[in-house]
Amino acid sequence: MTTRWAVGVAGLAAAAVALVLGLVNGLGLVALSHLLYAAACVLIGTIIAVNRPRNAVGALLLTAGLSFTALDFFGLLALWRPELSLLAWPQNFLWVPANLAMAAIPFCFPHRPLPAPKLVIPAVVLAALPCAFAPGPNQQLGYGVAVPNPLGIEALAGVAKVMEPAITVVAGLLFLVGAAGLALRARRIERAQVQWLVYAVSIAGVVIVLRLAAGLTDDLPDAIWPVDSGFWELVGTAAITLVIAAIGIAIVRHGLFDIELVINRTLVYAVLTAFVTGGYVAVVGYLGAVFESRDLPLSVAAAAVVALVFAPLRARVQRAVNVLMYGRRDDPYAAVAHLGRSLEVRPDARAAAESVAEALKLPHAAVEPLGHVGDPGLVRLPLTYKNELVGHLALAPRPGQREFGTRDLRLLRDLARQLGPVVHAERLAADLRASRERLVVAREEERRRLRRDLHDGLGPTLAALTMRAEAVQDLVDDPRAQDLLEEMIGAAQAATADVRALIDGLRPPALDTLGLLGALRAHVAGLPGEPRIGLDLPVDLPELSAATEVAAYHIAVEAINNARRHSGADTVTLRLVPWKNLLVEVVDDGRGAEGPPGIGLTSLRERAVELGGSFAVITARGTTVRAQLPMGA
Repeated sequence: MTTRWAVGVAGLAAAAVALVLGLVNGLGLVALSHLLYAAACVLIGTIIAVNRPRNAVGALLLTAGLSFTALDFFGLLALWRPELSLLAWPQNFLWVPANLAMAAIPFCFPHRPLPAPKLVIPAVVLAALPCAFAPGPNQQLGYGVAVPNPLGIEALAGVAKVMEPAITVVAGLLFLVGAAGLALRARRIERAQVQWLVYAVSIAGVVIVLRLAAGLTDDLPDAIWPVDSGFWELVGTAAITLVIAAIGIAIVRHGLFDIELVINRTLVYAVLTAFVTGGYVAVVGYLGAVFESRDLPLSVAAAAVVALVFAPLRARVQRAVNVLMYGRRDDPYAAVAHLGRSLEVRPDARAAAESVAEALKLPHAAVEPLGHVGDPGLVRLPLTYKNELVGHLALAPRPGQREFGTRDLRLLRDLARQLGPVVHAERLAADLRASRERLVVAREEERRRLRRDLHDGLGPTLAALTMRAEAVQDLVDDPRAQDLLEEMIGAAQAATADVRALIDGLRPPALDTLGLLGALRAHVAGLPGEPRIGLDLPVDLPELSAATEVAAYHIAVEAINNARRHSGADTVTLRLVPWKNLLVEVVDDGRGAEGPPGIGLTSLRERAVELGGSFAVITARGTTVRAQLPMGA
């Protein structure tokens, strides 16, 4: 760590000495402003190298910053003392690693290793060698002063003439390819890091566009940039320095500042500045054209008009930007109204949580039941109903924020008060639904038990009594006794028939004798040949509750009968798929259902829903009746 700090301090000291040497050599501050950019590369690169030793971006920034600083330092020394002309040699080749290091940064941001590091350094050295020994003067200092290369070799003049523009083009292409790759993987990078980089690059892009516009509209037709403007030179240097600083913040401390707030204020004041500047120019131009004057009173009047017209604009712009970034945080009534509209469409806790997230631009919001253990990084607000805790509202702060502010918490607590009754009502509805499902299951289980008891107990008992009465009838000769026994036999046979009818009414008999699969096969086997009924049934089924068996049997049988009677299909297929639920599906290739669903389909839907399952009728190239039933035993 000490070595890294020593290298960084040495680089900053070299930049400071270069600044002094430039001033001594008669160069102005504007011409030396690029040293700020070089010093920023050294400083940010050192900070990254100290705090993130394995991060390649720090090494690249440090390489670029030290190369640029050394280039100026040695070149300005050579300008200062002609006898030190040998020190002008490093400026001939140091620009190569500096530019290539900057081009490689997008490949490594924010924490990727340098691609093929064992090949990069030899390639840079080979690229720099022809430039290092190129003969003649060079313009790398950029001050309009050509310093000859003290170690130039005439034989390399042709090679250097080709290599210098080639290296520039390659560096530019590498930077564009790396930037495109960074844009493609931006979703996998933490959002706050990307926001810092995008924020700085956006400002730099605006500065480039403005500089280009200024260069194309100045009095120098041969230059596209305003080369004689100190203002634009300083603005350009500041923009590039901002990008370097943003890279450092994104890698080392991207959560230190609220980037959302920075973007918010930048947008507000950028829009206001554009409106005010444009308004001022328009008013001054109009008044100047009307009064044919450009004196001070006219400018004061124009400024007053602009202030009066655009002063109310700030509040509107601020409100629009806040809605864009923070949702309806500043308008509690709108947030509550949005929640109410969502609950009108979907009156459940999940819809309410999604409404809260949408209203406040939050990445995550969910209602958690009591006892739920979730992500400890979420903020949880209690949900109560009549002073009883019914759950928690779990919320994730916006990207770039570590916690909610006072205004956010105040509004979220108000919304949580509205969610408490919703969660309580949903819990009651769930309890009611579960109770109904338990009742249905218990009813069918009791019917199965009663059928078994009647079939195996009372039925055989009545049959045995009938047989004994018939045997006694054969043993007696008294006509009156025989008549009484005949009445007893008739009553017993009638009771047996009633018991059988009662047994058949409790459950489909085939379910107990053949099982669900056998009962469905038997039903299909007893149907006429047209339409053809296909079966897609599993080899075996897991243990099913009595309610599921009855519901699956009735849904399958009724759906097959409906298809035979109304669809005009050539083929009807029955499919059962046991997985998490039991899927019962009847598909036909007929003309499809016409009109509203009848009593039969409504009854099938009720059978599925009362068990906690689902039911759907799909009409597309035929009709598909699909039910999913729970398989709980």
